[in-house]
Amino acid sequence: MDYRTTIETPFHIDMNWWKGRGRNLRLHVYSRLCPDCKALYPSYEEAADVDWVDDQTAEVTRVDALWHTLRTCCSTKPDYITEEMPFVEAIFRVFLANGNTPLTPLELHQILNRRPPEVILRMLTGARIYNGIRPVL
Repeated sequence: MDYRTTIETPFHIDMNWWKGRGRNLRLHVYSRLCPDCKALYPSYEEAADVDWVDDQTAEVTRVDALWHTLRTCCSTKPDYITEEMPFVEAIFRVFLANGNTPLTPLELHQILNRRPPEVILRMLTGARIYNGIRPVL
């Protein structure tokens, strides 16, 4: 089967990509925490899972404290994503902030409004994989 990506192909952070390279995604999440939140966790290794209640379903699930903290605090601050940071870093931070919910290049364009969807698609499907951002297959 020939799989071709388009501006409507969903992408996400591929956890298997991180595991396959022996890289620690939690450390990368920790490095994106704001200073106030880093003070809560002296080390990424000390952050445990926490209960999270879904606003719409009221379902309680256990989630990684670092991701939860980033989503509920750090990503809401004006300097979480800036015009000055590399665009692929901004894309990575969007996925961290949305809990790694898949997004298309078209949706990323609408969120970030910095590059056309076609350019985002080329960036995400080039020879280099940035922080494990890959198509959802």
